Amino acid sequence: MQDLNWNDIRVFLAVAETGKIGLAAQNLRLDPTTLGRRLKRLEARLQTTLFERTRTGQTLTEAGERLLSQAEAMAQAARSIDEQMASETGLSGVLRMSVAEGFGSQFLTPYLGQFALEHPNLTVELVANSGFLSPSKREADIAVMLSRPKAGPVLCRKLSDYSLRLYASPAYLEERGTPATPADLAHGHTLVSYVPDLLFAPELNYLDEFHAGLEARIRSSSINAQHRLIVEGAGIGVLPCFIAEDAGDLVPVCASTKIRRGLWLVTHSDTQSLARVRAGKTWLAECVAKGQRRLNPPD
Repeated sequence: MQDLNWNDIRVFLAVAETGKIGLAAQNLRLDPTTLGRRLKRLEARLQTTLFERTRTGQTLTEAGERLLSQAEAMAQAARSIDEQMASETGLSGVLRMSVAEGFGSQFLTPYLGQFALEHPNLTVELVANSGFLSPSKREADIAVMLSRPKAGPVLCRKLSDYSLRLYASPAYLEERGTPATPADLAHGHTLVSYVPDLLFAPELNYLDEFHAGLEARIRSSSINAQHRLIVEGAGIGVLPCFIAEDAGDLVPVCASTKIRRGLWLVTHSDTQSLARVRAGKTWLAECVAKGQRRLNPPD
């Protein structure tokens, strides 16, 4: 039998962890056809079937289960080699961080350039969109999520809280008047918020926390689009303070009323000790320490 190809073992591990060919290919940045071909090549070399195709995805066979423990040991050895090389030559490879759209595009971007300068051989991928990639499925090295994951082989800790308030443009308030209390928003005002059935996290459903029964008439799945709508005078909306107050073009509404949400730092338990992951976690902690007044402005 020919020697095993480590890249084929990586393919096997990715499919075992995700249970899906397409998702494993995405995580490894491979074409699904290429990944499938490598998996078949591995099965041919081992002269056994490693997965059974089911309605929900790929399920390990008994032979696959036996290989999994050995493959995981090989992966751990490979990580140890990477760690040794990193200590000698500096960080390298790819660090992928998954964060919420607003946190990534509005809060982290001022700090990212310096981090990249400090690690010239490291490629940094900041995935900032509506929804999170999963560290437990190896879709990302680090995720900053709005709640603690309930399950999975992950390590999690609280990174920071952040504050949100109601905001409007001066032009909107001049035309429509300034509400004295959140209850006033129910009459004579246009609200801007998320599309309810497209919320990627329940923590974003917060209008009721200002006043029960409030509904937005202008809705967007993008917090950046909501910000622009509010700036342009389309309505009043809830924004993180680090988005609304950085530019200085919005006015707090019912300023004494604000809510808080949490940011949770999540990594896979098997990769959390990698040098590039440790560096990413340290950088994120430094960012929130530097930006606490942006995250939680004083009253």
